[in-house]
Amino acid sequence: MTTTLMPEAPTVTQDHIKESMIKSMAKPVMDPLPFFFITTVHILALIFAIPTFTWSALAVCVLFHWLTGGVGITLGYHRLLTHQSMKVAAPIKYFCSLMGVLACQGGPISWVTTHRLHHTYSDQEADPHTPTRNFFWAHMEWCIRKNATLKNKDVQNRVVPDLVKDKGLMFLEKTDILWTFLLGLGFYALGGWSFVVWGIFVRLVLVYHATWFVNSAAHVWGYKTYKSDDLSRNLWWVALITYGEGWHNNHHAFQYSARHGLKWWEFDTTYMMIQVLEKLGLASAIKLPPARLLQDKELK
Repeated sequence: MTTTLMPEAPTVTQDHIKESMIKSMAKPVMDPLPFFFITTVHILALIFAIPTFTWSALAVCVLFHWLTGGVGITLGYHRLLTHQSMKVAAPIKYFCSLMGVLACQGGPISWVTTHRLHHTYSDQEADPHTPTRNFFWAHMEWCIRKNATLKNKDVQNRVVPDLVKDKGLMFLEKTDILWTFLLGLGFYALGGWSFVVWGIFVRLVLVYHATWFVNSAAHVWGYKTYKSDDLSRNLWWVALITYGEGWHNNHHAFQYSARHGLKWWEFDTTYMMIQVLEKLGLASAIKLPPARLLQDKELK
């Protein structure tokens, strides 16, 4: 059984967390629930995708790929909650967070905890999903292995104190998988099993691997534009399937930036969404790196 080294709050320090992360990943054991869920989703998608295909089901898949992967994970969990790259009204925050929950990558508290620790220890021994361990670990193995540190309440209180105080986000954290079950019922009522297969199983597989490629491929292949103390890379095809997240070196160099595609050719549809929200008066205080800092950090 994996143990942690956490003392009682509020004495949890960054050193405690680092030591506990390393210990948690030293001899990781299989976590049966995520292993069963992720495996089952893949199997059902492979078996039933072709027999249940309709153009309407494909449209549902594409729409909810964008809603859960783009609006939920990329805009909501990542740029808004993790890095606070902008400010939005509460209804926008909770809608984006709900879409993130429907991506089945964990609730907002656990997801942001993991991601903030990734940035704290990027490509070091305590990084929860670095490819320096191996590519498969970074891509998906880390999320089917037990890591008690990431679920430790004292750690979450230390790493995401801004989020654990939010009753709406805590509610979504506690009701996590329920929302996907309800969505599945809605799909079945609207379009039968084809909508369920393509709107849930196929879509989840596609969003899973898109997100995971940011952790794996975008730390292995691609180019570096800016100085960063890790292996992050800019990788165009990952950016394409993740609504701009593949400009990963840019992101690691300027973590707070709402815009990840910092060169004119680096297409970033999530930043475009943020610009639309700003023009509609639904987003403000959008953070961007100043031109001087971009110049100073650019690799010569």
